[in-house]
Amino acid sequence: QVQLVESGGGLVQAGDSLRLSCVASGGSFSSRAMGWFRQAPGKEREFVSAINWSGGITSYGDSVKGRFTISRDTAKNTVFLRMNSLKPEDTARYYCAVRRTAEVGSDNYKHWGQGTQVTVSS
Repeated sequence: QVQLVESGGGLVQAGDSLRLSCVASGGSFSSRAMGWFRQAPGKEREFVSAINWSGGITSYGDSVKGRFTISRDTAKNTVFLRMNSLKPEDTARYYCAVRRTAEVGSDNYKHWGQGTQVTVSS
């Protein structure tokens, strides 16, 4: 049974940084892209970032480009999201997910974690 466990969220001030982690278990992930999404109360889920299985190709949502960096440790089945220059509008619950294919993309994800809350105060 595939399990994704996110961590690293918290309450920070605008301009601060956080690094989220997501550990995957219960399956083979070396051939799957992984991604981060977020959802704020009353809003639709938003694509944040994705990384291909080798870690050489990444993709970002427009609202986080230049501030967030995704990376992964394939040997440890872990994906990270480094978030710099955080803004109040980044406040949301952040979820990691495993894509059905090896390529990056903003859809076609199969497995999801429970999420970790990020709150950015102004």
